[in-house]
Amino acid sequence: MTTVEIQLPDQLARDAERAGLLSPEALEELLGEQLRAKASKELLTAIRAMDSTDESEVITPEVAAAEIAAMRAERRAANKA
Repeated sequence: MTTVEIQLPDQLARDAERAGLLSPEALEELLGEQLRAKASKELLTAIRAMDSTDESEVITPEVAAAEIAAMRAERRAANKA
């Protein structure tokens, strides 16, 4: 389990606390929802980009695997920053 410390404006912190949004369960749910929304948005962006290309090139499984590996490496590097 990881402990996270955040700084919020006082009024926002009071309002969020009153609404029950600062409990570990609520924060876990909020962050999970945001991660799923971000992933969905990225997927839709990728689909639109693929749809907008005029290339009808067939991609082999090996090329697809290499592209996926490169994308994962980029994400890992971005997450470390």
